[in-house]
Amino acid sequence: MDDSDTTAILPDDTLSYRNDETSGKDSFNHHDEAEEEKSSPRPPFACPLSVSVEPVLFLSMFSLALQMPLSTQYLWDRISEDLGYNGSKAEGCGNTSRIPDPLEKEVETMTAHWNLYINLGGFTVGLFVVTLLGSWSDLRGRRPVLILPSLGMALQASIYLVVMYLKLPVAWFLLGRLLSGLSGDFNTLLAGCFAYVADTSDRGSRTFRVAVLEACLGLAGMLASIIGGQWRKAQGYINPFWLVLATNLASALYAYLFVPESVTPDSSAKLFTPRHHRAVYRLFSIEGSTNQIDGKFHRYKLWLYTLCFFIVVTVHFGSRELFVLYELSAPLCWGPGLIGYGSAALHLTYLSSLLGLKVMQRCLEDTWIAMVGLASNIAGLVVISVANSTVLMFTGYGVCCLAMASTPVLRSKLSKLVGPSEQGALFASVACVEGLCSLVASGVFNSLYPATLHLMKGFPFLFAAILLLIPAGIMGILEFQSQRRDTRDDSTTS
Repeated sequence: MDDSDTTAILPDDTLSYRNDETSGKDSFNHHDEAEEEKSSPRPPFACPLSVSVEPVLFLSMFSLALQMPLSTQYLWDRISEDLGYNGSKAEGCGNTSRIPDPLEKEVETMTAHWNLYINLGGFTVGLFVVTLLGSWSDLRGRRPVLILPSLGMALQASIYLVVMYLKLPVAWFLLGRLLSGLSGDFNTLLAGCFAYVADTSDRGSRTFRVAVLEACLGLAGMLASIIGGQWRKAQGYINPFWLVLATNLASALYAYLFVPESVTPDSSAKLFTPRHHRAVYRLFSIEGSTNQIDGKFHRYKLWLYTLCFFIVVTVHFGSRELFVLYELSAPLCWGPGLIGYGSAALHLTYLSSLLGLKVMQRCLEDTWIAMVGLASNIAGLVVISVANSTVLMFTGYGVCCLAMASTPVLRSKLSKLVGPSEQGALFASVACVEGLCSLVASGVFNSLYPATLHLMKGFPFLFAAILLLIPAGIMGILEFQSQRRDTRDDSTTS
């Protein structure tokens, strides 16, 4: 979409597209297609539909979205059982005379601590493994980093099932999370899927292909949230976790059977070598720029777009964690039914943003599409921050209908700033940034909400809306700078 990015990054002799229309490669690719077909392993079966990694990401996200709330609820129940607490959280909003149970407070604290230990353990291990596997995939191929994390997540689900069957101590959950982290976990699979799309799409279609992957995340999350709660209420924890195990195995099997390789594998590429982490370092360092002309400016753009991505995703994660708590309490006082509808409305923004992005691409450049998405998000958060009725809350969800249009644009812009041999390292770095966003959002927003209840109940959402002005300003400045540089270059050459 942004030809100015292309002309600024690469010399003119590298900007021509291949004439073969059946090639799914980007214009960065200098490999001969016939040689690539000979050296790239083909899956045993060809996929009958015009999809590639979308089912892999959908299945993995479905299993993750199904597993996370169930594991938290299981921790609550097991810790309650171990401490001898047999009460439940007060329902409704008017029970202000209820005396807090100190045992319930201890259960809440221990559950929160174990969730923190499990998440921190997975993030710490994944920080090194994701960057290692992501950069390695630039040499060895994408298929291994699609299959290995799925198997690791299946192993984690297996350990969780053993804990549930044998009623082992909840500390075993941490072991399962660490083993999944050693295989790359969901972040590596996320990086592999986005890198695969970058490999197999041209610059014009890349933003929409990235948006399709993000829509898969939203659709999978919506289905899992609808199924998980009702299933646990009807049959407990074990049967849903069997589905988690099955979907992870199905994801690995699909990647093995149907997903063709998108890069030419180097069979001599070693996994355990400092070279892969150095590749990530060079990616963000000025000295390691692949662009010999004006590389400093474009590395600054890489850093600034990464900062924009960090702020936007942190706002998404942070506000999402507070929505249920905000809806449960006065003045909304929603029950399970309305909370389920609200969660569905929240996940529908992925699909509405995908449709809106496709329509806006006909008349707007990517940067301005991202601006529209940020404006939608800001306006929706402002409405939600003052919502005192069900109608106003759903109005806020409706105003946010294009809120997810900004993240695929940012991913696409980051992808266009690096070469084809750096896509795996880039998206591995982006996946680590997403993991960091989750931790930062949880700490900041969960601390801000109780601290500002006396001032304004919806203040965290207003704060989130103000934060989004930062990436909007950065992206606007970068776009104007790029246009000025293009105008100056055109006047110089003429």
